[in-house]
Amino acid sequence: MSYPATSSLAADPRVARGMEAQLERRSKRLRGGDRSLGWKLGFGAPAAKDKLGISAPLVGCLLDSGRLDPGAVVAIGGFANPTLEPEVAVHLARDLPPGADHDRISDAIGGMGPAFELVDVEPPPEDVEEILRGNIFQRGCMLGSASPRRSLQGVSGQVVENDAEPQIVENPEQLTGEMVGLLRHVADLLDAFGERLSAGEVVITGSIVPPLSLAPGNRVEYELNPLGQLSIAFER
Repeated sequence: MSYPATSSLAADPRVARGMEAQLERRSKRLRGGDRSLGWKLGFGAPAAKDKLGISAPLVGCLLDSGRLDPGAVVAIGGFANPTLEPEVAVHLARDLPPGADHDRISDAIGGMGPAFELVDVEPPPEDVEEILRGNIFQRGCMLGSASPRRSLQGVSGQVVENDAEPQIVENPEQLTGEMVGLLRHVADLLDAFGERLSAGEVVITGSIVPPLSLAPGNRVEYELNPLGQLSIAFER
């Protein structure tokens, strides 16, 4: 369930410096009136972890100012490398302390639903500290409705870009890892840097398909069956 490598990730000097810088920027935004939306996981696939030399996924923050309305048309003309990630959003009904067991983590889940994360992957992801300082390239987050479920058993995904053949995902946890373990990892890592995973926040857990490169005119439809659907379109 858990990520036993969380402690070694927190002790990585690159991660420590990057997280401290990211969280300081987050605190400044919150003091300025922004609100916490939740947290995100990134670079959790085995190949991504190997490339960066990390033992577990990286963690970034989500702010309400970056929230996109479902069905939005988003301008990406100013992006260097716009990329979209269809993800699972876990909505928390209760605070989640570090070190929680499986039952307590499951009990903290208020629901699950689809999410899109918009990122601008520039420069190429090579420097862990800079990736974290830049909040893992985060540019926006779209959330669907939360279905009152605590597991992804029996859930499948379908992603359609423009008129291409659908990408079918029978197991949404295949690329990301198991949801309960991911939540434990986020709670434990945040605790190492003086933060908490709180009721009312969401955790988006990583792309369930290889990330989609975008261009103006693209439209993406995403169904997380039976939990819900989202669509997003892009313009210059």
